[in-house]
Amino acid sequence: MNVRKLLDLGGRIALVTGGSRGLGLQIAEALGEMGARVAITARKKEELDIAAKKLTESKIDCAAFVCDIGRREAIPGLVDAVLAKFGSVDILVNNAGATWGAPAEDHPLEAWDKLVNVNMTGAFLLSQAIAKKSMIPARWGRIINVASVAGLMGQDPRFAPTAAYTATKHGVVGLTRQLAVEWGVHGITVNAICPGFFPSKMTKATLSTVGEKVRDLTPTRRLGNDEDLKGLAVLLASEASRHITGQAIAVDGGAVIV
Repeated sequence: MNVRKLLDLGGRIALVTGGSRGLGLQIAEALGEMGARVAITARKKEELDIAAKKLTESKIDCAAFVCDIGRREAIPGLVDAVLAKFGSVDILVNNAGATWGAPAEDHPLEAWDKLVNVNMTGAFLLSQAIAKKSMIPARWGRIINVASVAGLMGQDPRFAPTAAYTATKHGVVGLTRQLAVEWGVHGITVNAICPGFFPSKMTKATLSTVGEKVRDLTPTRRLGNDEDLKGLAVLLASEASRHITGQAIAVDGGAVIV
């Protein structure tokens, strides 16, 4: 099989959570450009409609599904709706996420619970359902968890005091490794992408105050842009990554190595 064929996603079905904007939409665009049919989900219908229109205008076959991944009772309905529309899910991108900034000693419990529900529990339950109903029977699947460099190290509180976010992203990396161990026998690979600072709605407040310092501390002296996750996402979603599993790959301009 040549390299183009290995990376081709024609005939594959991808589900991207948090796909209405930011990194999720960028990944949905990349998978669609490589031939996948794409389902995107998010909480807000208005943002989903805009994203679906953008994908359709790019000649990507897509459908949008409103769902709050942080509400565990909503996940079975999402899975059933996507499978009814597309018949299967070959590629799952658990991108939906939430953050909260507060010193650990003052971190609100309700904020902790919200991040655990969205960042960890939602990703686990959706992976579980899609694996059981689609990937394991097909004996092929690609699960990509969007974690963070915060899942690979502690966060300097001068940049962002984020106890719950850091803890849940470490949890996502751990979940990635465990699912990779358990589901590899079924032809399913599970990997995590760990972005550094990318301009987004989630990072806007932090970058407005420490963006220049972040650049100065990054070997490439830049933040991530709209294309920097796409190539890795395509690789991990494709046949080319069949021997890569359980990995947490930083996309951060080298910041974690300094």
